[in-house]
Amino acid sequence: MPRAAVTVVVLAGGRSTRFGADKLAAPLRGTTMLDQLLDTLPPPWPVVAVGAPREVHRAVTWTSEDPPGGGPFAAVLAGAALARTDLVAVVAGDMPDAAPALVRLADVLGSAGPEVEAAVARDGEGVPNPLLGVYRTGAMTRWTGQRSTGLPARTLLEVPHVEVAVAGAASRDVDTPADLAALEGDA
Repeated sequence: MPRAAVTVVVLAGGRSTRFGADKLAAPLRGTTMLDQLLDTLPPPWPVVAVGAPREVHRAVTWTSEDPPGGGPFAAVLAGAALARTDLVAVVAGDMPDAAPALVRLADVLGSAGPEVEAAVARDGEGVPNPLLGVYRTGAMTRWTGQRSTGLPARTLLEVPHVEVAVAGAASRDVDTPADLAALEGDA
């Protein structure tokens, strides 16, 4: 599957309550956490960020779920609605080292049969993460016109999917300043 056939939906909203400040703007490796993620995504992949627009290094199309603050599932659907590619990669903006995992997931899904509609990361504890996955764009249409606000992100796991083990920094998100310090220590 050509890498240009993937649109990345980055969840860039949320309140960062456990972090205590805008975690996506937190400094990481000489840039911000969000730019660390955006800068490492494959250059041909278009990016749709869901959240309040902000200055970033990369060209990004900004959108918001309706109503804003409707949760991650609603945000994924809002971003996926703008995709014009066969595949949609989904990643939380607080996963700054996730790009290699997305490439791997896209490759797995690209080589899977049409009955498989997603490739989703499974962490070291065996838990699938629907916010680190690649989905066939057509699979997202099953929720068109339905209520999405407030539904859990795991609703995405209703599509037939394969789970791919992803460990280390690529599978880690940052919820607290301690998480960020640990991630910086791994670099």
